[in-house]
Amino acid sequence: MNGTVEESTAEQEPETSKRSGRKGGNSLTKREGRAAYLFLAPWFIGMAVITIGPILGSLYLSFTDYSLLQPPEWVGLDNFERMLNDDRLHSAIVVTVTYVFVSVPLQLALALALAFFLDRGVRGLPIYRSIYYLPSLLGSSVAIAILWRQIFGTEGLINQLLDVVGIQGEGWVSHPDYALSTLIVLNVWTFGSPMVIFLAGLRQIPTMYYEAAEVDGAGPWTRFFRITIPLLTPIIFFNLVLQLIGAFQTFTQAFIVSGGTGGPADSTLFYTLYVYQRGFGSFEMGYASALAWFLLVVIAAFTAINFLAAKRWVHYGD
Repeated sequence: MNGTVEESTAEQEPETSKRSGRKGGNSLTKREGRAAYLFLAPWFIGMAVITIGPILGSLYLSFTDYSLLQPPEWVGLDNFERMLNDDRLHSAIVVTVTYVFVSVPLQLALALALAFFLDRGVRGLPIYRSIYYLPSLLGSSVAIAILWRQIFGTEGLINQLLDVVGIQGEGWVSHPDYALSTLIVLNVWTFGSPMVIFLAGLRQIPTMYYEAAEVDGAGPWTRFFRITIPLLTPIIFFNLVLQLIGAFQTFTQAFIVSGGTGGPADSTLFYTLYVYQRGFGSFEMGYASALAWFLLVVIAAFTAINFLAAKRWVHYGD
């Protein structure tokens, strides 16, 4: 009898300890979960108050007539119908689309070319990489935009260099035919960020592919287009999406170079600058909100198109 009781007691003790261990583990997990949510609470509050709240507020205002001085008045789709007959908006769309589809391909091409050059084993690579990346850190700042305006001004550095060879320069930033081109050059000049990403991608391509192709008699151009570009397509796609989104939202350069007017003759009237003029220049916050939401839809559409098209030209390792 005693032996039987002792055996049953011994069998029950591990089961009891297992159950108590599970309870202790569950309570510890719950405490850690509560602590995690407590630490994340400031971020959630900031996300709701600073980001989600204003987004939903602007969505409501896009259907209203709101001048900041009077309460919003619901007008339904009037703001969006007004966009169809807004000639300055149409000019802003043309300027923005031209800027995006000219500057972004040129910027990525230059970034890829320099990354390919630096990947050849240049001495002092960290120094060159820092120097080339510097414009990306400064390109969107007010100071660089002011400097750019001075460089391309009537008596700026560009015209001074042209005078040396006997060429009479123009007021590049004040001429309707050239003002947008100066901003395109400025965006191309800020190639540092995509260049660093391209360089990291090039470093990940195994050298055995190039060695095998060289043994088979493939030349430099064949290796570049048959090996480098296909294996680099995920990086190209990543840079393309980021730069397109950033180019559509360009504001500072156009604002500083044109003095906030979008001139001359609306040649630098970017979409974001026109939104600013409607919202903070004319105090038409309802219409400005509608314009902002239209831009959001356009950016989302182009991003979706890129992701759909990526299935045809982006090649992943798997």
